[in-house]
Amino acid sequence: MKKQKKFLMTSVILIVTVFVLVYAGISLTSNIGDSDPQAAAERANKKLEKMYSKINVMTEAPVKGQIDLNPADIAESLPDIAKFPVTVEPTTSSYVEIFSSTEKSGTGVDGWLTEVATAFNKAKIQVNGKPVSVKVRNIASGTAADYIKSGKYVPDAFTPSSELWGEMVQANGVKAELITDRLIGNVPGIVIKKAKHDFLVEKYGAVNVKTVIEAIENNDFSMGYTDPFASSTGLNFLITALDTFDRSNMLGTKAVEKFEKFQANIPFTASTTIQMREAAKSGALDGFVLEYQTYVNAADLKGGYVFTPFGVRHDSPLYALGKVSAEKKEIITKFAEFVVQEKYQATGEQKGFNGLEDYKSDLPAVDGNLLGSAQKIWKEKKNVSKPLAAVFVTDVSGSMAGERINQLRESLIKGQKYLGKDNSIGLVSYSSDVTINLPIDTFNTNQQSMFVGAVNSLQPSGGTATFDGIIVAIKMLQDELAVNPNMKPIIFVLSDGETNEGNTLKDIKGLIETYKIPIYTIGYNANIEALEDISVINEAASINADTEDVVYKIGNLFNVQM
Repeated sequence: MKKQKKFLMTSVILIVTVFVLVYAGISLTSNIGDSDPQAAAERANKKLEKMYSKINVMTEAPVKGQIDLNPADIAESLPDIAKFPVTVEPTTSSYVEIFSSTEKSGTGVDGWLTEVATAFNKAKIQVNGKPVSVKVRNIASGTAADYIKSGKYVPDAFTPSSELWGEMVQANGVKAELITDRLIGNVPGIVIKKAKHDFLVEKYGAVNVKTVIEAIENNDFSMGYTDPFASSTGLNFLITALDTFDRSNMLGTKAVEKFEKFQANIPFTASTTIQMREAAKSGALDGFVLEYQTYVNAADLKGGYVFTPFGVRHDSPLYALGKVSAEKKEIITKFAEFVVQEKYQATGEQKGFNGLEDYKSDLPAVDGNLLGSAQKIWKEKKNVSKPLAAVFVTDVSGSMAGERINQLRESLIKGQKYLGKDNSIGLVSYSSDVTINLPIDTFNTNQQSMFVGAVNSLQPSGGTATFDGIIVAIKMLQDELAVNPNMKPIIFVLSDGETNEGNTLKDIKGLIETYKIPIYTIGYNANIEALEDISVINEAASINADTEDVVYKIGNLFNVQM
């Protein structure tokens, strides 16, 4: 009897051991013959299915909402001008207000105009026997142009980074008289890894916009550039590229067709320079656009990168706007004369300006109407070869009750006007559980109506399972890609950033990395660091949207990414 028991026990152990060895062998050899990315994708798919199966996912019947077919109203979305800081206050009753681009009206190396304007106000300069001064407001060129073009707020004077914005303002019917074409010298350029720069020189003979574009088309070069609706450097690169495609007609069929092919090989367009810099740090890009003044002040770039200038110079022209009085025009003129004094130009050089003085653009003069048309081409054509599939992941937990959920609804309802009709859109909401409010589909009028209806029906309650919501969005996108593999997936998470239930970032970080889906996060009075941790994984942006500028910021984000 003992021998029989011993035999049975030995048999069971042997069978179990053989089963374990066979299972291990199958597991270890199941991916033999696959490349590492294939094996990683298979493991990710299995993990995604497993995690998804443990989440309580509900699907709501879509309800149509009333859509507004009028185009987006830029003026309505712009926040109160007080949102943008005044870095130099006037010291007299007779003064002019100047909108100034951010690289020169901030602090530190970006505070050149701030320091010079402060000195101007102390110089006791007079006009018509009265002491005068200036007020300087720090505001990005593209945003400043939006205020001026819309008429929501028009200052007395405007000094953008480049003359392109002055041309656009004039094209929109605003009187903009050029007082001087230069306050301080600067140049836009492509910043390229030194090793890649050497490779391009060896293969293409030189490095300039033409050879860079050729290298991008040949998949020899990976580059990012910034939003041409908001960024001076991004707008400059767009028109330089279009001009390179067809010097005789940068808006013609030939140029547009070449732009589409070129754009198909651009990994992403950054909403901000900061976002683009982060992508470069990760090693995802061989090069990116930047102003020279920023480049020379970035210690982490100068050693391992090469700066190649392009396009129109960024020499900070100064314009008088609207029907300024003769007295105010005289103040603006005296300010322009004050700024160009040798000692103040020397201060500018210490902050990185007035470099590359020998660079001269061969780009022809560009009319403001043409610039607006170039922006429209970019918006319409940038995703033609690879349309987007996007899922909006919305936080409807109890902590979003009140003002936060109202902001979220308003920003999505108004922001959806910037979503391209060729893209596909879905909507997920989460609290303790996750609801698919709108399955992914082409964003035609019908889908737009159901999107609005889904957003309006969002009601907050319960806990906050942010990463469960992201898992469901990833699953929806993977299912969509299985049917439409040419789509480019993207996720937008709208939340206050406080996760207290379900999966954690640690649990799903590997999935996000494997699938390489950029996750843009938008925080409503949020724990923004928690949201930034999600976005940084695949070089996406994180927006801290407060009560005043949430709609404008989201509109800009959707305009670029969608």
